[in-house]
Amino acid sequence: MDSKKLYVGNLPWAVTNESLHDMFASYGEIVEAIVISDRMSGRSKGFGFVTFANEADAEKAVAEMHDKELEGRKIV
Repeated sequence: MDSKKLYVGNLPWAVTNESLHDMFASYGEIVEAIVISDRMSGRSKGFGFVTFANEADAEKAVAEMHDKELEGRKIV
């Protein structure tokens, strides 16, 4: 498994790929940020993935973002 790719769960439904990218951008260079959505409705499934360019930035993001509250939901 790629240790630079982070699972981000319990996201508010309004989070988009761009806003997910923006949430994690301060921790380092992001290669990809994607929110997984339902094929039929297009609605977010409440989770996504953020891939960092290097492992140290990914570890820092995990340490600081885990359990951070966003729109009343704790990010995992």
